[in-house]
Amino acid sequence: MELNEPIAIRIHGRGGQGAVTLAEVVAQAAIGEGKYAQAFPSFGPERRGAPVQAYIRIDDNKPIRNRAGVVYPDVVVVLDPGLLNIVNVTAGLKEDGMLVINTRQALDSIDIKLGDNQKLAVIDATSIAKETLGVPIVNTTMIGALVKAKGVVNVESLLEPLNKRFGRLAEKNISAMKKAYENTLIKEKKAIG
Repeated sequence: MELNEPIAIRIHGRGGQGAVTLAEVVAQAAIGEGKYAQAFPSFGPERRGAPVQAYIRIDDNKPIRNRAGVVYPDVVVVLDPGLLNIVNVTAGLKEDGMLVINTRQALDSIDIKLGDNQKLAVIDATSIAKETLGVPIVNTTMIGALVKAKGVVNVESLLEPLNKRFGRLAEKNISAMKKAYENTLIKEKKAIG
């Protein structure tokens, strides 16, 4: 392994939830900060509702050449809590990694096995999205949770990419992102295990 590897993020969602948009917006924000970044999906013959993955890599100092899927993530973001029962979302999560979950469950009631140094962050992104956007699409809400949990980019750096991506709907998406940022709860010690 190289020293100072890029931060690697794997996003688990379902087709139509905006996992790819989440990845693209965060990567654009990182590039806007002068970092190197890439975002790309993992698609097969999936259709709306099927489990999908998207990936982000961010490096402060050098271009990123690896275009393979993220097998050993520093961060895993889960858009749909139902995936916890059908996909091993923690597979390959690094020893000091962070799991960020959209869930209504309280932080201490999450029954997921994590290592001693792995951290857990939770946010009820679905409720925030319904309240702020009027639809249960959680991609921009989960951007706020990711940034709060791991600090991969600054919140201000997300404003331009969100405005470009969402146009007249940008303000609502920015509001949802900020609300999630403010309300994400983080557990520094291991969950259950």
